[in-house]
Amino acid sequence: MKSLAIACALLLGVLCTPCSQAAPHAEVKEVMLKDLPDFPGKEGLVLEVLYPPGGTDEVHRHDAHAFVYMLEGSIVMQLRGSQPVTLHAGQSFYEGPNDVHIVGRNASTTQPAKFVVFLMKNKGAPILTPVH
Repeated sequence: MKSLAIACALLLGVLCTPCSQAAPHAEVKEVMLKDLPDFPGKEGLVLEVLYPPGGTDEVHRHDAHAFVYMLEGSIVMQLRGSQPVTLHAGQSFYEGPNDVHIVGRNASTTQPAKFVVFLMKNKGAPILTPVH
């Protein structure tokens, strides 16, 4: 569980660089982690994420299929080689295993944003890998 918490913190960019600047904290709640027997070696992970106003992600990749569904507020997402998109409640976003997520941020500096992420990933694999 400790490694999940660390991976979630990295996912949301709450570990700052340099650490003299505190990044806005995100709340991450694991909703479900389930083996997928029809897909040997794979598991599904569902997370609920609350971005605070001004919250951001670091540049990363998931090495997984990632499906995002917006519940409240709005976020800006961008994959390397694509244009940024702003998602609002009821909209969705997809990241593939080879995509590099270069922008992930709350579109508002005054309102929180809440979304659900479903990851289909290799069993036991980290949630994300930072890209420098």
